[in-house]
Amino acid sequence: MTEPVEHSAISEYRFLVENHLRVIYPEIDHAAFAQTLIDIMCPDGRCQTPETHKNHWNQQDVVMITYGDSLLTEGQQPLETLLQFSKESLKETINGIHILPFFPFSSDDGFSIIDYYRVNPELGDWSHINAIAEEFQLMSDLVINHCSSQSEWFQQFKRGESPGKDYFFCASPDNDLSEVVRPRTTELLQLVETPEGSRHVWCTFSLDQVDLNFANPQLLREIVKIVKLYLNQGVKTFRLDAVAFIWKVVGTSCLSLPETHEIVRLFRTLIQFVSPTAMIITETNIPNRENLAYFGNSNEAHAIYNFSLPPLLVNALLCGSCQHLKTWMMSMPPALHGTTYLNFIASHDGIGLRPAEGLMDEEEISNMVSMMEQFGGRISMRSLAGGVMRPYEINIALFDAMQGTLEGKDEWQIERFLCAHAIMFALEGIPAVYIHSFLGTRNDQAAVERTSHHRSINRHRWNYTQLREVLADETSTHARVFQGLCHLLKVRRRQPAFHPNATQFTLHLGDCVFAFWRQSMDRQQSIFAINNVTKQEQIVPLSEINLIGTDSWVDLISGELYSDLRGDLVLQPYQVIWLTNLREQS
Repeated sequence: MTEPVEHSAISEYRFLVENHLRVIYPEIDHAAFAQTLIDIMCPDGRCQTPETHKNHWNQQDVVMITYGDSLLTEGQQPLETLLQFSKESLKETINGIHILPFFPFSSDDGFSIIDYYRVNPELGDWSHINAIAEEFQLMSDLVINHCSSQSEWFQQFKRGESPGKDYFFCASPDNDLSEVVRPRTTELLQLVETPEGSRHVWCTFSLDQVDLNFANPQLLREIVKIVKLYLNQGVKTFRLDAVAFIWKVVGTSCLSLPETHEIVRLFRTLIQFVSPTAMIITETNIPNRENLAYFGNSNEAHAIYNFSLPPLLVNALLCGSCQHLKTWMMSMPPALHGTTYLNFIASHDGIGLRPAEGLMDEEEISNMVSMMEQFGGRISMRSLAGGVMRPYEINIALFDAMQGTLEGKDEWQIERFLCAHAIMFALEGIPAVYIHSFLGTRNDQAAVERTSHHRSINRHRWNYTQLREVLADETSTHARVFQGLCHLLKVRRRQPAFHPNATQFTLHLGDCVFAFWRQSMDRQQSIFAINNVTKQEQIVPLSEINLIGTDSWVDLISGELYSDLRGDLVLQPYQVIWLTNLREQS
């Protein structure tokens, strides 16, 4: 019985890969190239037909985002220190770790990769990556829009040697490039001398990050070899970095073109037939509607970054009004089974502003930018047509972004910070927490001065010995933040109603209280997440929440029981209540 099943799976695999290739590369021999890619992914010819619309995640899934060297111990490889901290302090809190690019690089803190096949020796080696993958679900970046100008591929390009000479996208300064969408202010084209003459290579992000040419099938073949290597090394989740930019057609926006979406679908097919529980997450820091398109027909990304959440949530806490946050959430489609959102409010980058376009007006965005600058943040710009500059991203440590409101700094920083995360933890989707949010890390202004890069403000490197000392001091800000977040996550992970695909419904309790209902997929547990987004006390009549009178209700966070459903909830500044009819599960 085994052989026919395997034959059926490999036949379906080949059929699907060929269909993807017909869209991407109409002129090639699709059957032959499909077989080439399949031979890379499953050299023994054995694969599995994945279950469609299956959720390979549940409420216990929580990801920590970190650089490989965010924690440093003298005499120890940084990846060893990361694993030690994660096992000792976070084993009951997270089950996944996203290690930001851990390969040799030349700039952008890892996102300008020199060699995709090696671990950066300053971090460790593949054995350290394997050790982390044995303990946690490992997420790795697949940085495929560009690579380093110092990579061997680009050196081959400059020497006119194969295969690199055909791996990079080039254009002419005479082309009409006015529609190209850019997230940076640097020049798009870089002049390079080659044996074939002067060439202008495309550089979406920086002159050190040279864009790859996916119109060349042999480049795709090389990337598929890298995907297979990462799977073999224990990677379970692939973060497709800046994937919206990977296909270029001169005269267009070069953003989210049809071929781009088809390549994402191809990667999903290639991976899931070999590792059915592996995930693809698309990193597309673009307006909300375009971002949602990367779900496809439940056949592209398993998860997409909820990029609109950070600016809307920060704005709600700055203004003391959840109006925009609530309007946005009501308009968000529930993720279909087999897909989900990745929720985050802080990352190694900053608070993106493009995802707020169409959701907040320019004056509101300007007010938020101005206040973040007062809280020590830096602002990254992008170029528009005609040389117009517009804020693209706020670079700030999230803890310092919570110093106050539009009225200025106040005494509610920790409460506001924990409120922001409690909202994120309760939302539909998988939560991802930046390591510096766990640690309550402040703006690293010295790093900005040292590197001259705004994003360095939120990429602090901790001495691990010092970190352990401050976390051991229960009165320290860092310890209070760490314990607060860990408590919330430990509670969250036991609640079926917080399954990433459980029902979510927005409540209307005014602009000062952001509230929503979650219900487990078996309909047994309800949780009402009720969040005071202001620094004033708020009173919510329990009669407005539609609690079932025959059930007993308890706040999962504080343990307080609510037996009189004719009474009121009295919410202190930034207080969060998770009101449920079913006590936490084992």
